Amino acid sequence: MTTTQLPYTTAEMKKRKRHVVRAFLLVPVGVVLGPVAAVAAFLGTATVTAHLSLLVAAALTALVAGCGLPVHAGVRRRGVTAAVTAAVTLATSLAAYLTVFQPLGGTAPSPRSRPTGYWNLDTGSRLAYTRLPAHGTPRPTPVVMLHGGPGTPGDGPDPLEHTLAARGYDVYSYDQVGSGRSDRLADPSGYTVARQVADLEAVRRRIGAEQVVLLGSSWGATLAAAYLADHPDRVARMVLTSPGVLWAPAWRDRAEGDIWDRLTPAQQRRIDELEASPRLAAWSLLMEANPRAAHALVGDAELDPVFARLLNIAAPAATCHPDRPLKDLPASLPGFYANQLTSADQLKAPDPRPALRRIHVPVLVLRGACDYKNPGIAREYTEVLPEATLRTVAGAGHLIDVEQPAVYREAVTGFVGP
Repeated sequence: MTTTQLPYTTAEMKKRKRHVVRAFLLVPVGVVLGPVAAVAAFLGTATVTAHLSLLVAAALTALVAGCGLPVHAGVRRRGVTAAVTAAVTLATSLAAYLTVFQPLGGTAPSPRSRPTGYWNLDTGSRLAYTRLPAHGTPRPTPVVMLHGGPGTPGDGPDPLEHTLAARGYDVYSYDQVGSGRSDRLADPSGYTVARQVADLEAVRRRIGAEQVVLLGSSWGATLAAAYLADHPDRVARMVLTSPGVLWAPAWRDRAEGDIWDRLTPAQQRRIDELEASPRLAAWSLLMEANPRAAHALVGDAELDPVFARLLNIAAPAATCHPDRPLKDLPASLPGFYANQLTSADQLKAPDPRPALRRIHVPVLVLRGACDYKNPGIAREYTEVLPEATLRTVAGAGHLIDVEQPAVYREAVTGFVGP
């Protein structure tokens, strides 16, 4: 009598079933875990180094290990493990190459004017500047213009600067380090409030002025106040237009007012489209981990034109009528790293208010009636500075010189001197 031999015993069938289940569960885990581990390693390595090659090497190592180990535990076959790991590594690398590592593109705007020259300062900054010489006999105290942002200079001499020059003032404007036609820093962590104050003092020494009249707009007003606190004997008077916060930590938990809250739906859609980039998403995560690593991935030449387009979209929200397009927007190239890192450093800067309360320098503060910034910001300057006066300009928002140019020039020239 013969019997039929079963190909597998019951125990072997159970073992084979467990093997199939294990493979079914662990292979997908490896396929998902590999890319996740690569991202984590990329960002984790960025906290200790900014070398892009090391970040990529760490990501690839984590990708292979994160995928290969679970897959091998599931299939227990080296050939299958190698094939699956290679396929996942190739697909992930190709996806990263086509998205995260592809330049953003875009054309940088061209400034409408050439600078008078460049200052190579003892701070290490190389700044583009423009000088409008005084008509006739120059007054002893020149005017220095401080643009806003940080990192968003204008195009060069504006009507106010020409008016001041016609009244006998030497007028200097310069692109702050990291913006406009000035040099960018190789290490973006160098963009600090202290660096900007030191540059301004170096500018004063370079032009040979015992004292200066400071005209600061937005962030430029914050810079002017910080400079006054450090160099009270070097400022004759100041005009602060649409000032930014005097000391950022005091506004950490208060409603400062944000231009992005004033955007129209159409403007918000355009910005969302501009920011919908895997490369920018990776850059944003790197900025949190290590700005130097972010800078290595996306440099100034690539990011500054994106910043320029973003500012052009948002500019109308700085006026009383966010839905009306603005003409003749500045074409000077802004500096995004200077903007982001100087702004972040404001939260670590020392409090200038105790020193400012003891300084008796005439100050005019101008604020547009519909400025998006909290009215308390401008008011604080008059509460801290003993000789500060606040004037509210009707029919203007944050861009007083654009919306009410005649009122703006009259206010400034009347205060600076006939």
